[in-house]
Amino acid sequence: MENKVVVVTGSTRGIGFGLAQAFLELGCAVTISGRSNPTVAGAARSLRARFDGSRVFSLACDVTDPAQVQALWDGAVGRFGRVDIWVNNAGWSGEAGMLWERPPEEIASVIATNLLGTAYGARTAMRGMLAQGFGAIYNMEGMGSDGRKHTGLTIYGTSKYAVHYLTESLALDARGTPVLIGSLRPGMVITGLITDRYKEHPEQLERARRIFNIIADTVEHVTPWLARRMLDNRKNGAVLAYTSTWKLLWRLVSQPFARRELFP
Repeated sequence: MENKVVVVTGSTRGIGFGLAQAFLELGCAVTISGRSNPTVAGAARSLRARFDGSRVFSLACDVTDPAQVQALWDGAVGRFGRVDIWVNNAGWSGEAGMLWERPPEEIASVIATNLLGTAYGARTAMRGMLAQGFGAIYNMEGMGSDGRKHTGLTIYGTSKYAVHYLTESLALDARGTPVLIGSLRPGMVITGLITDRYKEHPEQLERARRIFNIIADTVEHVTPWLARRMLDNRKNGAVLAYTSTWKLLWRLVSQPFARRELFP
């Protein structure tokens, strides 16, 4: 099988960077992106130090700007000739806190990055893939996408609930086309997206460590699984979920006998 060409937005750290590494380990060519030129360049250097540099392309991209998203598509196609898989991963949660405590500019940024960024990425990739006659688009879901609520994460959860609707609706619209639409549910993964929420309240993070160590996972465990499932998937509307209810129940039951420590 011909190696795939993959674009991952928001891929200079965390799950996005982990996905880029996983796809490269599986022989794919990967385009990484992030908002900052220096950050993108640093991530690209790190990947080229470990993998064939000809399979790594990088470009700064603010996903809230449709023109930059189009430039990311054009850059990837210009380098590799096509895009087989496009992953809308870019996102952030803002600080943990009550809606009325958060500044308006932070609220707008979370919604714009998580929802508009995903919509712009899906629109751009869909147009390009329809033109080339094939492809798959995956949207990163997160806390709130299944309707569950958590105190202090109203805006983030709202944005991810909207991403869930967007993905299901886009999969419906894509029926009969050569493009597959899917969603990624990594479960709780210990990255800056989680720890950054507690910058202003480190005592809250300390209290949450115990439950995180039970139900969360690391980037190194989750991203290779997701990458392989994306490469193998042939179903439109697929939900690729790493964490199952049974897995969580087993961890809760076995926790006293098999302690996990995910924090450095």
